[in-house]
Amino acid sequence: MVREDKATWKSNYFVRLIENLNEYPKCFIVGVDNVGSKQMQAIRSSLRGHGVVLMGKNTMIRKAIRGHMENDPGLEKLLPHMKGNVGFVFTKGELLEVREKILANKVAAPAKAGALAPIDVFIDSVNTGLGPEKTSFFQALSIATKIARGTIEILNKVHLIKLGEKVGASEATLLQMLKIYPFSYGLQIRQVYEAGSVFHPSILDITDEDIHVKFIEGVANVAALCLQIGYPTPASVPHSIVNGFKNILAIAVATEITFAQAEQAKAFLADPSAFLAAAAASAPVAEKKEEVAAKKEESEEESDDDMGFGLFD
Repeated sequence: MVREDKATWKSNYFVRLIENLNEYPKCFIVGVDNVGSKQMQAIRSSLRGHGVVLMGKNTMIRKAIRGHMENDPGLEKLLPHMKGNVGFVFTKGELLEVREKILANKVAAPAKAGALAPIDVFIDSVNTGLGPEKTSFFQALSIATKIARGTIEILNKVHLIKLGEKVGASEATLLQMLKIYPFSYGLQIRQVYEAGSVFHPSILDITDEDIHVKFIEGVANVAALCLQIGYPTPASVPHSIVNGFKNILAIAVATEITFAQAEQAKAFLADPSAFLAAAAASAPVAEKKEEVAAKKEESEEESDDDMGFGLFD
């Protein structure tokens, strides 16, 4: 196989990157720190049919994007994120599904001295199986131990490495002796690009229900503010009407003034037992209405199913 010269290789890379940017409407910007070539092959294989992995030098990626921004100005938002050891995973599929496949491809790895810890590392209180000659090693790390049946036993759970700290040589050696591989490495999703927008991958976890709840909270805040300052808006007017009606009803109850909506309240105040009887009578009616509504939904679903079988059976 004839190896391409550098100029040809660069030209082909630019063409391939532009083709992917044109063909795929979405992509993940991924970090590839501590990912070996063998693991990268496994990742490419698992994403086959779901996405395309493309790596490259940041300077080449920036140059290709700038040259293509005339056709797609939204690509400019990718430029600030071309830092460090990064690449792309282009896809046409569902972002959540592809993200799961990307994150599932991780490989356990030992803690190397000088590396930044991606997680907290703990050692449980267990028998290490190591001989008594290693006792001084544990003492240097301030780990309480005892000799049990000729081997070293750790007395208490130890927080050996903290998140974000550099792994020391002693900690790395201890984990290797205990055959503990605390870290796992794979593609790290840093940003997501879709339809000219770049956003953090945590946005993918937001559901329709979350949006609905936030919207309702926003409307409630707007209504409370408008009620406080006396400024009517569509959010506050229903509350203002209800509050006004409560005030009128309170006046009617405290005076001889009456109107149709106040007569029942006055009757309940005159005879509280009537209110208890009305509440007890309304409970079965409400339950019956819910039961009827549920049966109606079931019947509608069944009718939809029957229609489907009728058309395609």
